[in-house]
Amino acid sequence: RSLTDLFGILGSRRDTDAAATADSSVANVTEASYPTKAMQKFIASLQPIENPLLLDLGPVVGSNVTFFGEHLGCRFRVEDIAHDIDRHVKAGTLDQLPDFFSKRFSQEPGTVDGILCWDVLDYLDRPAAQALATALSRLLRPDGCLLGFFSTADQREAVYTKYVVVDEQALRYRTYPASRPRQRSLLNGDIIKLFKDLRVTDSFLMKSKVREMLFRKPAPRT
Repeated sequence: RSLTDLFGILGSRRDTDAAATADSSVANVTEASYPTKAMQKFIASLQPIENPLLLDLGPVVGSNVTFFGEHLGCRFRVEDIAHDIDRHVKAGTLDQLPDFFSKRFSQEPGTVDGILCWDVLDYLDRPAAQALATALSRLLRPDGCLLGFFSTADQREAVYTKYVVVDEQALRYRTYPASRPRQRSLLNGDIIKLFKDLRVTDSFLMKSKVREMLFRKPAPRT
């Protein structure tokens, strides 16, 4: 499990070293920059919160940690889900992913302000995706936000995407090898069912064939 927090949570040196290795491993792979419409809204939803806790489900990207620290003054925690998927592929234990994700996170329920889900659900079958989505929904505090990316492309390439935030309106995509290809594209209805405890506040279909969706956890009625 990758764990990094340069704004208040102690991380392991081993994971930082692994992140450096990952950065070097993608130096010569595909890289492109694309506009984003949901990122600005995601950041705006967290700005009113003092010292928010942000959970990133991608690999460690140092510039992202810096970007969100400067814009939000946040505590930043990284949990590399792609690494978990690769480990289960290599061990031949993909059928255990639903149970694994149900116990994956150590944070108390209702304590995370924002989640960068990126496109990790694209690499999971329905039971594992549901288990992960349920665990993430549980982690969010009331009014907390989750940003998810979902591919609409037909290709089932065995590559992950590392998302590097350029600014609030642009992302740089870097691909690197994956042990498992993308699974079938999720339809809007499928995605909404996965996050049945959250509500969709924004959805954008980008020219990059990525659907950006912003979810918010409803506050309890008083």
